[in-house]
Amino acid sequence: MIGIPDLLFLSALLFCIGLYGLLTRRGIIPILMCVELMLNAVNINLVAFDRFYAHNAEGQLMALFSIAVAASEIAVGLALAFRLYQIRFTTNVDELDTLKD
Repeated sequence: MIGIPDLLFLSALLFCIGLYGLLTRRGIIPILMCVELMLNAVNINLVAFDRFYAHNAEGQLMALFSIAVAASEIAVGLALAFRLYQIRFTTNVDELDTLKD
C-alpha cells in the first residue's frame, strides 16, 4: 500500500514541476498546462489526506469540485488563447503585455 509520505512527495514533485514550467514557459498553452499540473498536485493532497485521516468522502468531493472548476478554467483559458492568436497572431505572453489595440 502506498503511504501518505509517498503521496505527499509525488504531490510536491508535481507542484514543483508545474511551478517551474509556469515560471519558465512563454506560451499561453504550456502555461495553462502547468497550472493544471499544479491543480492536480493539490487534488492528490486532498485525496491523500482524506484517505488517511478523515475516512469520509469530503476530500474526494472537494477534489471532484476542483476538477470541475479546473475544466471550466481551461476552457476559458483556451478560448482566450485562441482569440488572442486570431487578433495578434502570437501566443507568446511577452508580446501580449499591452492592452492597446
